[in-house]
Amino acid sequence: MKSRFFNLLIVGLLGLLLTGCGYNDFQRLDEQTKSAWSEVLNQYQRRADLVPNIVATVKGEAAFEQDTLTKVVEARAKATSIQVTPETLNDPAAFSKFQAAQGELGSALSRLMVVSERYPDLKANQGFRDLRVQLEGTENRITVARNRYIQTVQEYNVLARSFPSNLTAMIFSYNVKPNFTVANEAQISTPPVVDFNKK
Repeated sequence: MKSRFFNLLIVGLLGLLLTGCGYNDFQRLDEQTKSAWSEVLNQYQRRADLVPNIVATVKGEAAFEQDTLTKVVEARAKATSIQVTPETLNDPAAFSKFQAAQGELGSALSRLMVVSERYPDLKANQGFRDLRVQLEGTENRITVARNRYIQTVQEYNVLARSFPSNLTAMIFSYNVKPNFTVANEAQISTPPVVDFNKK
C-alpha cells in the first residue's frame, strides 16, 4: 500500500514538474519565432526585388548621380549575398551581420529617394512614382514583420530566463535569441536641433 502511494506521489510530482518546465512552450515559441523571421525575410526579399526596377527607371534620367545608384546596387548585392539559415536566429554575430547589411540597403534606398527629389522629370515619371509607392508599402510591411518578430522573441526570451522554465532552457540548450537593434542608437537618442532663425 505504501509503495503504491509512493509511486502515485512520484508520478504526481513528475507531472507537476513537467507541466511547469515549459518544454512545450519552448517548442511553440521557437516555431512562432521562426515563422515571424520568415515573414521578415519575405519582406526584405520583396524590397530587394524592387531595387533593380527602381535602378533601371532612375538610370533613364541621364543626369542622375551615378554614385547614389552605385551605392544602392552595392548595398543590394551585399544584403542578398548573406546566407540566412534557421541557425542565424541563434547566432548573434550572423544576425548582426545580416541586420547591418539590410540597414545599409535601407539607407541607400532612402538616399536615392531624397536625391530623386532634385530631378523633376524623374518625379513626373509614372513608373518611378509607382515603384516609390511599392517601396514605401514594402518598408511599412518590413516594420510590421519586424515588430511581430520582436514580440515573439521577447516572449521566447522571457520564458528562457524565467524560473522554472530557465532550468528547461539550460537542460535543452534553449539559448536567448538575439533581437533587432538600432544601428545608430546614440545618434537617434540625441534630440534634434531646431533653429528657426536659419534661412
